[in-house]
Amino acid sequence: MRTSVSRAVRLGACAATAALVTAGLATPASAASDTLWIQAPSELTVLAAPAGGPKPAATTLALGLYHDNERYRVTDGRLTVDVSGLAGVADVTWPANCAPAGTTAVCTVPEIPTSATDQVVLGLHAADGAAAGASGRVTYSAKATSNGGGLTAPGGSETAVTIGSGPDLVLTGPAPVEGARPGSTVPVPFTVVNRGNEAAQGVRVTLYATRGLDLGTVAPQCTAAPAGEGPVAPVTKVDCAFPDVVAPGGSFALPAPLRATVARYALNERVDITVEPGDGATDLAPETNGAVAAVAAVNTADFAVRGTRVSGAAGETVTATLTFRNRGPAWIANLGSGDPVGLVDFVVPQGATVTGVPENCSGRTLSGGWYENGPAGAPRYVCNLPIWVAEKQTVTFPFQLRIDTAGPRATGAITLKPPYGAGPLPFDPNTANNQANLVLTPAA
Repeated sequence: MRTSVSRAVRLGACAATAALVTAGLATPASAASDTLWIQAPSELTVLAAPAGGPKPAATTLALGLYHDNERYRVTDGRLTVDVSGLAGVADVTWPANCAPAGTTAVCTVPEIPTSATDQVVLGLHAADGAAAGASGRVTYSAKATSNGGGLTAPGGSETAVTIGSGPDLVLTGPAPVEGARPGSTVPVPFTVVNRGNEAAQGVRVTLYATRGLDLGTVAPQCTAAPAGEGPVAPVTKVDCAFPDVVAPGGSFALPAPLRATVARYALNERVDITVEPGDGATDLAPETNGAVAAVAAVNTADFAVRGTRVSGAAGETVTATLTFRNRGPAWIANLGSGDPVGLVDFVVPQGATVTGVPENCSGRTLSGGWYENGPAGAPRYVCNLPIWVAEKQTVTFPFQLRIDTAGPRATGAITLKPPYGAGPLPFDPNTANNQANLVLTPAA
């Protein structure tokens, strides 16, 4: 079931999103303080019935209402569902909280929550004679009561329904593992069930294991290779092709349970798992083909910055190199988010001007705001570290400094910071080496 958003809500590594409809409000007092939303998928595939065979299980169409402001109680929700666009495409089974009249139904939600939940769950079957590829739509509108006034969601929300035929492999991944010890082995179980109406003629399994996990030999049908760039490969990719035929309702499993050995340098690790039907078939709902197995190891990483001393006469340009080092024992990676593992904040010493800025560094005002006058000449800089660093890895940022005033020694501050927010890095037990100085002295 594919979904889109009109107001995005991120739910995680294998995220599910819902189409949300903004609401107009009946009174000015309410309009500025709360909003009603309709939760509905933007797309839905309903299984075609095989010729002469039994009908597949109903496809679920899950709907709901919610609002924003926790200070307000919103009640008496009325979600109107119009299925006239499904004529000849799909038949609908209504739940007990819906009152159908012809091709529409008013569904009641007595108490509207402030988070998206499934409150109205319809069942859809392909209509008799509806072939794969037939399509239609369901449209929605909604009203509710808040603080004595009315909330009304405007029209425009709809679900496109398509009749499909084929395999539908649904992958269920393992629960996160916490507190894994370096050197230990942890299970990485997952299940695969074919919820489609056609057999999967073979199964392809792809695993991406981060550097701190060793999957060993998964199966003879698998090949493994390093993936990614850098001093060491951050990820190992394992590709597997199995000839297993998975009938509708049937399941697939690896020849042996998947296990991972936790490396001495592991910290926050993951295995990304995807499955696909073989023989070039297209999965009916590829968004259910992936999962992430998270493994958190008990470990730390000592991040440190090192300053430097430079000297020169007035008018000279010198190179001042800021140095970052991960002293380990753990490597650190933000492969999921793509965020840098940290920031190096550099305040330029008085009496000098930056004329050459390293890659991944940007200018700031002295108070930390954006510097609008170009990369050079800023009084302060913030440098992004890579999205992953191995244990014992060093990263340098060479700045070109023009010495404007060859006076007494001046000092610039170098500070290691998290990519967002303030405070120490959560994995770094030693904050004493998170600060250093760049000292500028006149030439002898």
